[in-house]
Amino acid sequence: MAAAGGDGEAAAAAALRAEVDALRRRVQELERENQRLAKIVSTCSCGSKEDSVASSPVLTESVCSSSQELQKNMKSHCAGHQAGVVRHCPKRLVALKIMYFGQRFFGFASEAHTEPTVESEIFKALERAKLLVGSRKESCYSRCGRTDKGVSATGQVISLFLRSNIKDAGLAVVDNESEIDYVKVLNRILPHDIRVIGWCPVAADFLARFSCLGREYIYLFWKGDLDVLKMQKAAAKFIGEHDYRNFCKMDAANVSNYRRHITDFNISSYNQRSNYDELWAITIKGSAFLWHQVRCMVAVLFLIGQGLELPCIVDSLLDITKTPRKPQYKMASEIPLILRSCLFDEVNFMSSSDASQALIEHLKDEYHQYMLQAAIFREALSCLTFRERNSFEPHHKKRNHIPLMSRQTEPSYEERVAKLKTKSAGSL
Repeated sequence: MAAAGGDGEAAAAAALRAEVDALRRRVQELERENQRLAKIVSTCSCGSKEDSVASSPVLTESVCSSSQELQKNMKSHCAGHQAGVVRHCPKRLVALKIMYFGQRFFGFASEAHTEPTVESEIFKALERAKLLVGSRKESCYSRCGRTDKGVSATGQVISLFLRSNIKDAGLAVVDNESEIDYVKVLNRILPHDIRVIGWCPVAADFLARFSCLGREYIYLFWKGDLDVLKMQKAAAKFIGEHDYRNFCKMDAANVSNYRRHITDFNISSYNQRSNYDELWAITIKGSAFLWHQVRCMVAVLFLIGQGLELPCIVDSLLDITKTPRKPQYKMASEIPLILRSCLFDEVNFMSSSDASQALIEHLKDEYHQYMLQAAIFREALSCLTFRERNSFEPHHKKRNHIPLMSRQTEPSYEERVAKLKTKSAGSL
């Protein structure tokens, strides 16, 4: 038995020595690779004529800063790239303006590994067009926002390094020897419910997320019997800087500051009617928004419009001293929500005239198809013999409503943080 134990220990020691030797060899390989890359950087052609043009920063190689530096300063995570030479792949940092209709997508971002997402479809198109210059991290990819499942956008913006000169790249059409019409190229490949509507070369420190100065959302709804005047009175209370922890899905693990600044909150007629109702729109502008913030604010406004809550409920929910825990309530539907635009300084999106005309024709065709579907439903309604509801009858039955301030509440931010710390300590 003792001999068997000795043999086992000897085998374990031998295995450990082999693993250490393998790690030592790997370290030596990495050191050689580091020396090779340092040599490439030392022979870079910085200061070339193309690199000096601020309005069109074409770089032939970039090296993004490390993930550790990314955590320290997200705003400068791509500022660490250095101009070098990769002669087979000239590139530039480009901002793309994206339009999409989100009904069939599981949101914009693809981190959840649920398909399809808008982002995954865009990268598939970039790959097919041979525009990608590396992985998302290597291309310094950044997105302006992460819309939820079902949400649409007419002004989403992403930024990343793309190839800047392709003479023989299959699907990539070249307008001349040095320019690529990214709008034309990508719209030939993307599915019908995603379109690139403009592009712009941007400065080397540009990030779609952190360079954005403001975002605008629009939420469409049928007026029905909603008291719009009360909703407008309540909406005015959102304008300014407030703590919106009671109007979002709290992510205590990643977000500690729930103060956001809303610059405009408007409710107005959308100038479109059916035989049965009138379409209205809620327009919200702000510097940034929390997870589900717009849908939560709209949900509370609908309760006010139905006469189930008073406008002063907004004051109570914004007062985190009085209301430290969010009452449980259902968010407004995601389908009518649109990320309308994102505001940047000195970013002028462009598209060739023929690409713009093709986009217009595409949207007209899509619009006519949906109008035909609407006409079919209207015809179906006309065939029914039921008594038409009087326009003064309420849409919503007054159900047994539990006031928001009397409902069960979610954990406060402090309670969530304490739970995270306890969980972290228990895993050590």
